[in-house]
Amino acid sequence: MKKIILYFILFIVCIGAFFGYRFYNYIFQANVQLQKSEIDIHIPSDGTMHTLMDSLVQRNAIIDTTGFKWVADKMKFKNVKPGKYTIQNGWTNKDLVSLLRSGRESSVKLTFNNLRHVKDVAGVISKAVEIDSVSLYKFLLSDEAMTMTGLTKETMMTLFIPNTYELYWDVNAKDIVERFLRERDKFWTADRLKKAEELGLTKEEVYTMASIVQKETNYNSEKPTIAGIYLNRIRKGILLQADPTVVFGVGDFTIRRVLNKHLKFDSPYNTYIYEGLPPGPIYMPDISSIDAVLNAEEHDYIYFCASPGYNGKHQFAKTLSQHLANARKYHKWLNDQKIYN
Repeated sequence: MKKIILYFILFIVCIGAFFGYRFYNYIFQANVQLQKSEIDIHIPSDGTMHTLMDSLVQRNAIIDTTGFKWVADKMKFKNVKPGKYTIQNGWTNKDLVSLLRSGRESSVKLTFNNLRHVKDVAGVISKAVEIDSVSLYKFLLSDEAMTMTGLTKETMMTLFIPNTYELYWDVNAKDIVERFLRERDKFWTADRLKKAEELGLTKEEVYTMASIVQKETNYNSEKPTIAGIYLNRIRKGILLQADPTVVFGVGDFTIRRVLNKHLKFDSPYNTYIYEGLPPGPIYMPDISSIDAVLNAEEHDYIYFCASPGYNGKHQFAKTLSQHLANARKYHKWLNDQKIYN
């Protein structure tokens, strides 16, 4: 009888040791085995524990799903929090559950520039975050967004200053607008606002003029000169006659040579027909273009024309006769290159 009791006790001890060792491994043994040092997993806003498990399994992120579930249960991790999470190779179940339970999500980097429409902005942002481009685009042009920003459909592009930003992956459309409102206000310092006021322009008008300057030249050295020309024309009540606005109005961005038929195209963006600035920007200008408008050169130039050749530079003129002479040279070069449209 004593031997039986002893064997029974040994059996219980062995069973306890087996499960104790197993549970110890569940908690403290590495269960994250990756092919690289770290990976990102994304938990959607409507995600569940089932969604999370599917993501971990599909990414081959964990070795033992049973152990992970056991630790998650013991650590009372039941409600997943959406976001992007960066997990490290060699982590234990405890490490992984601690991160996911805390909601310490990783940010995503977003860079945009060289965009033409709000639709393009929505597309770039949607590639970095959870929200799809169609939903974001619709919200950006919604009455709610316009009330939040004080902008119109035509000027909504001015909300976005080209730069690199960090966002959270599960950010929603309203949060995005609020974030870029803060970024816009941060950009428009007291000094920039004062310069805009001295020019008699609003922030949106400065941005719009900068978008035209941006499309006219790739040379930062020319930007203040061209900005000064447009300001001179506005002050004198002369049509801007900016070819990039005509192209934007036509909507054919393959045009290399603006023709008379394009100049006659009736669009509020056609500055050969309508006086002053167009209703909104035709492009997302670089910060250098915005500052070029705010620090425009003071001169007597009224006209400018592209220089012959592919150097992208311009010739400036104070009189119409000078400008026509420059234009004839450029048009001759276009014809010689067989550039007719």
